[in-house]
Amino acid sequence: MDLIFIDDLRLSTLIGVYPRERTVPQTIELSLQIGTSTAEAGVSDDLGDTIDYASVVERLRHELETKHFSLLERLAEHVAAVLLADFGAKWVRVSIAKLGMMNGVRRVGVVIERGTKQG
Repeated sequence: MDLIFIDDLRLSTLIGVYPRERTVPQTIELSLQIGTSTAEAGVSDDLGDTIDYASVVERLRHELETKHFSLLERLAEHVAAVLLADFGAKWVRVSIAKLGMMNGVRRVGVVIERGTKQG
């Protein structure tokens, strides 16, 4: 299993259960580990033989601009599902954090893993 990673992607989105969170966008920090085989791309040097991280970022920017999620957990599940179903990942680790949500706390968030990790 090879990993493609995207670290500390900051996006603005409507997320939360409180009234203010439903109207004022917040910055979230997203980190991804995407399990796939990069062997074919390593030989061919062809972007079509791997997961294009620029396409992943573009897709997630669009998703977060157009959808509202109440919970980070639901957003994490959505991101994992997109990577597994639409990008062909075999396994993903999705880490999502809200920044500066509570006094004295820099980040709060969730980390999930979905799919099958293979050697």
